[in-house]
Amino acid sequence: MNDPITPLIKMINQISLNNRHHENDAAAAEQIAGHLKKFWARDMKRQIIDYADNDGSELDDVSKMAIARLKTMSGVVRDWEETSDAG
Repeated sequence: MNDPITPLIKMINQISLNNRHHENDAAAAEQIAGHLKKFWARDMKRQIIDYADNDGSELDDVSKMAIARLKTMSGVVRDWEETSDAG
């Protein structure tokens, strides 16, 4: 069975791996959260946040930090969902 969350987990973990050059994990997570907000579609963000909130076992630590940051990037509730360049 092909779970639709599997490719998203793979993508965010790869993005995290590619951002390890930042000064620390928090800086990498900030960059990743900005990337997710700007480029991931709302449904993709909903799915990865739901996965992180309910399981998250396959996410690396920086991916988890990035998702947590995505959720708090704005004072407006669910701004990550309402403002996406990706739709």
